[in-house]
Amino acid sequence: MKVILLQEVPKLGSAGDVVNVADGYARNYLIPRKMAEAATQSRLKELAQRQEKQERIEQQNLAQAQNAASKMKDLTLKIKAKAGEGGRLFGSITNADIADLLGKEGFTVDKKKIDLEEPIKSVGDFVVNIKLHREVTVPVKIQVEPE
Repeated sequence: MKVILLQEVPKLGSAGDVVNVADGYARNYLIPRKMAEAATQSRLKELAQRQEKQERIEQQNLAQAQNAASKMKDLTLKIKAKAGEGGRLFGSITNADIADLLGKEGFTVDKKKIDLEEPIKSVGDFVVNIKLHREVTVPVKIQVEPE
């Protein structure tokens, strides 16, 4: 029996996949638990339309990310922080601080998308990668200066 998976099923497939399973498995397990639905002609057409719509949205998101990356690639963020002897900061510069600075520059970036292995704890120049899309990553320069 052919079914369309509505959610990920281990060792079978992910949501949206059309798979062939035993009739009893589909009727007694997958369909009653809302994990799958029968693959009728109308359901397959709906699935194709949903996938096309999702692909269009994905293309728009990719274009927006590439546009933002082209604007962001020459950006240098300057941060002033209190520092002691040897350029060691009192505190640190974190993902949230960088996200706030990007927000002031007009870019809305989630702090989870900023690839910072560990917080910045010293004065100097740093390069931080920002993941705007799964295919688009842009390096941004950060200059930390003492107050």
